[in-house]
Amino acid sequence: MEFSKIIAVTGKPGLFEILSQTKTGVIVKSIVDGKRFPITATHNVSLLENIAIYTYEEEVPLAKVIKNIADKENNGESISHKEKDSTLISYFGEVLPNFDEERVYASNIKKVIQWYNSLVKAGFDFSTLNEKQAVSSEEEE
Repeated sequence: MEFSKIIAVTGKPGLFEILSQTKTGVIVKSIVDGKRFPITATHNVSLLENIAIYTYEEEVPLAKVIKNIADKENNGESISHKEKDSTLISYFGEVLPNFDEERVYASNIKKVIQWYNSLVKAGFDFSTLNEKQAVSSEEEE
């Protein structure tokens, strides 16, 4: 499973892996239960690799945030996304110090933690995130 092929779909719980493209959209597979179905152009879709989290200095790619959580938790599950907002904010501060508390809401943190835990359950290899970051930062130079 490649991070670049994982998407979130508005209105559908969980994360999905893009399997193939069709004339009207894409065929995806749920990373939780493995069910396959089409996603059409009418759905709002977000590629996880295109998502970034605001800090006071810059926007940090979601891949780096997820890698930070994986490092903190030794690639195991993190706290539940159903914890109190104050607990989630404190936890997120450990994972991404200096995140912009005015622009990153508790609901955003819940979603990131929920996605991370979904990736853990799906057996995602978090070590691949470092390789991709190294490649993308070399291209920028």
